Amino acid sequence: MLKLYGASFSSRLLLGTAQYPSPDILRQAVEASRAEIVTMSLRRESARARAGQGFWELIEQLGARVLPNTAGCRTAKEAVATAKMARELFGTPWVKLEVIANDDTLQPDLFGLVEAATILCAEGFEVLPYTTEDLGAAERLVGAGCSVLMPWAAPIGTARGLINKDGLRTLRAYFPDVALIVDAGLGAPSHAAEAMELGYDAVLLNTAIAKAGDPIKMARAFSRAVEAGRLAFEAGLIEPRDMAIPSTPVAGTPFFKIDHAS
Repeated sequence: MLKLYGASFSSRLLLGTAQYPSPDILRQAVEASRAEIVTMSLRRESARARAGQGFWELIEQLGARVLPNTAGCRTAKEAVATAKMARELFGTPWVKLEVIANDDTLQPDLFGLVEAATILCAEGFEVLPYTTEDLGAAERLVGAGCSVLMPWAAPIGTARGLINKDGLRTLRAYFPDVALIVDAGLGAPSHAAEAMELGYDAVLLNTAIAKAGDPIKMARAFSRAVEAGRLAFEAGLIEPRDMAIPSTPVAGTPFFKIDHAS
C-alpha cells in the first residue's frame, strides 16, 4: 500500500488532469489507470468565480482524492497564497507545492520552495513539494516538515525519462523512510517501471497519457508498468555484471572424447 500523510492507497500511480481531449476521455483514462489521486491546478480567478465547477464535479464523481497544486507560481508568497485558497476551496490540507524558477525548463526554485514549504508546514498543510534530486534541498524540505518529496525525472512535458538515474538512486538511499514520488518528465511506461524498480513509492504524470494517441490505452499501460516495477523491486533485482555467468552450471557436465584413430 502507498501511504502518504497517514492515508493509504492501492494504486501507486498519480495523474494530472490537464490537456486531455475531452472530459469524457479524462474520466475514462483515470478509470483505466486505477489512480486514486489526481492533481488539479488552481488559479486565483477560478477560485473566486467558482469557474470550472463542472470539471471539479467530474473529479468528485470518480471518487479520486484531489491533490491541488500551485502550478505557475513564481514566488514563495504566491505559492503560499494559492495553497491557502486551495485548502479553503477543496477542504484538504494536501498541496502539491510548485515554485518555478525558469520558464524554459520549469525547474523548481529550490530556495522559494523551501521557504514556502516551511511556512505551509507550520500552518498545518501536508506538503508534497515538486523538487529536484538535490540532496541539500531535500534535507531542508524534510526538516521543514515534508513527509513526501516529489523529485523530477526530467523537465515537465519532455518525455525524456530518468535523466539522472544515479541522483535519484542516491536520493532513495539517503531517505529510506520518506515517501518519494517521481514527478515530471516521464514519457513511456518503461520510464515509470524504471522509477519503481529504483524503490520509489509512486509516480505522477500527465502529458504522457493526456497527449497519447489513445490516452485510455496509455493509462492502462502505465498502470501495469507501475505495478510491474514495484513487484520487481520487492522481488529483488539481481546486480548487473561485466562478465557472463552460465545459466546452466558446468560442474558435473559430462565430456566425451572422440577417438579419431578408430
